[in-house]
Parts: sequence; C-alpha cells; structure tokens
Amino acid sequence: MTVSANTKNADPEVTGRKIFFLLPSAMVQNGIVAELVQNEYEVYVTGRKDTLRRVLRQHPDSIVFVDINEKMAEAEREIWVRAVQDAPDTKTVSIGILSSNDSEALRAKYLGALKVACGFTVLRFDAERNTRQILEILHAAGAKGRRKFVRANLDGETNASINIPLGGKFVRGSIRDISSTGISFTLEGNPEIAQNAFLRDAQIILQTNRLKVEGVHVGLREEGTEKIYVLIFSNRIDSEVRARIRAFIHHHLQLRMDAELKK
Repeated sequence: MTVSANTKNADPEVTGRKIFFLLPSAMVQNGIVAELVQNEYEVYVTGRKDTLRRVLRQHPDSIVFVDINEKMAEAEREIWVRAVQDAPDTKTVSIGILSSNDSEALRAKYLGALKVACGFTVLRFDAERNTRQILEILHAAGAKGRRKFVRANLDGETNASINIPLGGKFVRGSIRDISSTGISFTLEGNPEIAQNAFLRDAQIILQTNRLKVEGVHVGLREEGTEKIYVLIFSNRIDSEVRARIRAFIHHHLQLRMDAELKK
C-alpha cells in the first residue's frame, strides 16, 4: 500500500504518522534519519521549535524526537515539551527524547514527571544500535500505519521527468508522483501504451540523478486532455536506484515541510 505523504488530517492507522526530529545532531541526521528514510518512514528534521508547534496542530498524530543538546537550554526544553502536551490541539502528539547523557535525573524528569510517550533514548557511538532502538519505538507507536511506502506528489515540479522508449525513439514526459515501487506520469503526445506492457530501458531524471528503471504499465486514467500512465517497477531494479528514489522523496517532502514551517 502506497499513500501520499502530503495528505493532511487522514487516519494515521492508514497513512502512518509524520516523524519530526527537533534540533538533531549531525550524527542523528546522517545516521538515524537516513536509515529511517530507507525503511520507508516519513521523516522531517527542523530547528524551528516555535513554528513546529504550529505545524503540529495540522498534524496532531505526529511523533517528535527532541534531541537534547546545547542548542536549547534544559528549562526551555521542558517548557516546550509541556506546551505541546498541554495544548488541546497537540496533546495527541507523541514525544521522545534523544540524549547522549545517560542521566538518571533526566530520565526521571522525562519518563516520570513528563511521561513522554516515545521514551528516553540514550545515543551511543553505535549507529546501528541507535537506529535499531528508534525503529523499535516507531514500530510500537504504529508509525507506518498500513502504509508500506512513502510517495511524493510531484505534479507541477520541473526537476522530475521520464524518458520512455516507444516506437524506436525516446518519448519525454513528466512524473506526477513517485514511490520506491512505481510512478505515475504524463507523456508528450499522449501515445498509446497497452495495459500490462513491460517497459524496458526507461529513464527517470530526479534533479541531477538519471536512473534506469523498468516495469509493467498497469493502466492509465485521463485528466482533461492528458493521459496519466502508471508504471510499477520490476523486482530487478537495482537496490541503489530504489535508495536514490527514497532519498529524493525525502528531500522533496523536506523542502515542502520547510516551506510550511517558514510561514
């Protein structure tokens, strides 16, 4: 099941939950966040604690991991966590704490007094262990819902295109949406493509990445004068190609979230 990551106010049991990392360290961004993206979680990073509270009102089923570090004073962190927990429109947000300090006093505060739902995770110099701990928390929190893959709507974007070999030549088109399992797209001239046709040697261009893909054309729909084709990737696509697609989707969604946070 692939559900758009852009859907607001949807049932989190179906679409999954947005995951935010507030003020993450470089270790968290380059390690944990990158791995969560490859595990098909919808992840965002931000340093905008005040506007994040506003955005959480629009996404009240989100999960927020607050990275305890020198970027925010301890008293300020506590005020922020309490504000999110106490506000009627964000009280369903689940908060977790990340810390490199295995302090009993901090544990008592966040687990005992504040009762954060997603725990107090002590980060070590072991990226695999850190990621495994977060994955266990997210699984327990039902962060994916019934969604298996994150999808990005690219309609109107100019940095994503496709070239399909048809009739001895490449036909250029625009990608409408994409996940690591397939894409929908338009093509110049609206050519006929048989349902269940296997398309080889197609190229998708995502920003500066030109990736070779193949798959089955499972059908189309018409919107006005345009045909929207749907291609499901074959299992033979290189794992590195899928990894780059996931990274592109994360980058695209992060840019959209950044714009929302700046409003």
